[in-house]
Amino acid sequence: MQQILLIIDAQKELIDGSQQVSAVYNKHELIKNINLVIQKANKLSVSTVFVRDLDVAKGSGQGFEVHDQIHVPKNSLFFDKGATNSFHGTGLLPYLKAQSIHHVVIMGCKTQHCIDSAVRTATINGLDVTLVGNGHSTTDSEVLSAKQIINHHNETLHGHYNVEHFSMVRNAEEDLFQPQHDLYR
Repeated sequence: MQQILLIIDAQKELIDGSQQVSAVYNKHELIKNINLVIQKANKLSVSTVFVRDLDVAKGSGQGFEVHDQIHVPKNSLFFDKGATNSFHGTGLLPYLKAQSIHHVVIMGCKTQHCIDSAVRTATINGLDVTLVGNGHSTTDSEVLSAKQIINHHNETLHGHYNVEHFSMVRNAEEDLFQPQHDLYR
């Protein structure tokens, strides 16, 4: 089965925060888990794709780049986006289709925005998704804490389906590149 690791908005300024925005919840665990899953992907020769948000750090400089503590594989691909949805206005979906990708492991920021939209859009477009439950993060909103937002999305998106294709939530320590979707079809 063709699959990729998709890491969304794991950018330095977004993870560490700035004068205007606080750091994401549990950022050290997030970085550790992203690196763990990248290591697993590398061992299995699974490609890693990064999506960067052009709104972060005004689209330039160190703040815009993938966080410097994340071990970016040399052969990684990068797509830059101007919208919340990683598939909108980028070459991501055509790339996935050209590579015959059927399974996407998703990690990154922010849970209720870019992660949620990527999971839902991927399933609509014929992909099975594994969302890494301890591999995405966000900041507090005015009504919910970051931890509540993450827990809510892990519960909501586990089993979220569009008939043939759906998402599952598993943790970084699990064998993410052995998808379990077929056990539930």
